[in-house]
Amino acid sequence: MPFATLSGVAIARLIVISGPSGAGKGTLIRYALPKLEGPVLSVSATTRPPRAGERHGCDYFFLTEDEFRQWVADGRFLEWAEYAGHLYGTPREPVQRALDSGHDVILEIELKGADQILKQCPRAAIVFIVPPSLEELEKRLRRRSTENEVAIQRRLNRAKEELAEVARRMSEGRPRGHYVIVNDEIERAGEELLRVLREIHRDDEQADN
Repeated sequence: MPFATLSGVAIARLIVISGPSGAGKGTLIRYALPKLEGPVLSVSATTRPPRAGERHGCDYFFLTEDEFRQWVADGRFLEWAEYAGHLYGTPREPVQRALDSGHDVILEIELKGADQILKQCPRAAIVFIVPPSLEELEKRLRRRSTENEVAIQRRLNRAKEELAEVARRMSEGRPRGHYVIVNDEIERAGEELLRVLREIHRDDEQADN
C-alpha cells in the first residue's frame, strides 16, 4: 500500500523525532514513550554494524549494503539516506500497518529523512532534538566509544550542517507542528518531549472533531 494513501489517517499522528547523532533522540524517546498510551516506535534499518547490546529487529534491522539497496529497489522504505558513511531507512509496511490501526507512529530519523517524510506528509509533526552546544555533542559522541576518529568527525560535521539548518528554519517562524527541544538534562528534556507529544496528540484529536 503506497504511503500516499494515508489520507484516511490523522496525519499529525505521524511524529518525526529528528536531530544530529549524539543529541539524545533515543534517550528522550525511551524516557517519554512508556508514559504514553498507544504510540508505536518505528524500527529503522541500517547498514552500520550493531553496537554492544543492540538486537536485530528491535533496535534496528541490520542489513548488508546489498540487502539495503534491494529494499530501496523494492520500494520498501518510506525514506532513506546516507549518514556518516552508512545507510539508514524507515521500513514502509510496519508504519503503514500501525497507522491503519489508529496508532501514533514515532520515527527517529535524521534531517534528510525527515524532509522526505514531510514532502509526502506535510502535516506530519516534527520534533528537533538539539544539544546545548557542539562541545557537549562532541563529548557525548566520544563517551559512546563506538566509532573511530574519522567517524566522529563525520558526525560532527554533519551535526553542524543540521543545526545550522534547523536554526535557519526556526528563525523564519516556527511552522505549526514543528518543535525544538534542547537536550541539556535528560529528565527536563524528557518531560518537555512528553508534553510536546501529548500536545501533538491533543491537537490531532481536535482536528478530527
